Amino acid sequence: MDMPERSIVHMDLDSFFVSVECLRDDRLRGKPLIIGGGSDRAVVASCSYEARRFGVHSAMPMKLARRLCPDAIVIGGDMELYSRLSSQVTEVISEGSPVVEKASIDEFYIDLTGMDRFFGTWKWSLELKKRILKETGLPISFALSANKTVSKIGTGEAKPNGQMQVERGSEKPFLAPLSVRKIPMIGEKTYTTLCSMGVRQIGTLQEMPAGVMERVMGQNGLMIWKKANGIDDSPVQPVSEQKSVSTEQTFENDTMDIKMMRSILTAMSEKLGYSLRRKGRVCGCVAVKIRYADFDTQTRQMKIPYTANDHTLIQCVHELFGKLYNRRLLIRLIGIRLSDLVRGSYQISLFEDTPALIGLYQAMDKMRNRYGSSAVQRAITMNSGFREYE
Repeated sequence: MDMPERSIVHMDLDSFFVSVECLRDDRLRGKPLIIGGGSDRAVVASCSYEARRFGVHSAMPMKLARRLCPDAIVIGGDMELYSRLSSQVTEVISEGSPVVEKASIDEFYIDLTGMDRFFGTWKWSLELKKRILKETGLPISFALSANKTVSKIGTGEAKPNGQMQVERGSEKPFLAPLSVRKIPMIGEKTYTTLCSMGVRQIGTLQEMPAGVMERVMGQNGLMIWKKANGIDDSPVQPVSEQKSVSTEQTFENDTMDIKMMRSILTAMSEKLGYSLRRKGRVCGCVAVKIRYADFDTQTRQMKIPYTANDHTLIQCVHELFGKLYNRRLLIRLIGIRLSDLVRGSYQISLFEDTPALIGLYQAMDKMRNRYGSSAVQRAITMNSGFREYE
């Protein structure tokens, strides 16, 4: 029996943080708006299309953004509100969708394969877009094609507040005139390498033998060549497959040593935060577990703005532990679980961090990647007695 031809929708909320702020204050619509920290040392988390016309973009130092667009309105951002509205959009999409992957706080893939026998996938996608706008007030763009790569690129071309369908068989002509920067996974370094090879448009890449890209960039080069040719068989991964990461420790001797337990919880938070960043994930829920000497087990959790930052996770974990441990009895086990995972970068917390802090995390993670997860750690955790969960 032949497998049905794939139909994949990619949906992306338009300037999500900005759209949320415009919902909160309609007077901001149509104005150059920058979301990010207020100091010159902060960086841009998001900006409106009006601000982008001046050259402003996310991750740009705020000082430079203000210089490029001196009349811009700067708002500090509200990650808790953004996370809550992201969850609302997720609920609307999940209600009638067969398979949904939440790729980031504002980005979704939906597998509609086989649904054409019941109703048109294009019509279904249009109706979902309208329902999201009606129920949340947030504009969203989408593209429909045979795979994730073409749909994601199509959404970028459809923005803002647009839609596009790339018919089966027309993937290569659609991609050909676009910049190779449009291909997912191509960063600054890869783009520079391609430019040195005379490759700036996807069409040029399509004409190259796959073996050349593989020799120059290995398997990564072959993957880029396939994406340039509209080839991508990666599946849509349901949210249920990205449940949680966790760790716990059972003590050799039951304890009431609060200082020691807080030290271990800090070490656990560091390890789990690093694990999230390494996997390109952020979490939206933190839970702490305590098991007393009599085996009574208590758990407490809190919803948080999406993050993978150690310092944010540590603060939440300590707050939960303080609320949870109130019996003053011997403890047998403590643990942490991070859930509500979505793909996302460290940059969604840009408005609360400085370039120096972001650079510090990147430097620490680079050392951990090279020398092991314990290569860099806070002083308080060095003698905590926490045993590696990996």
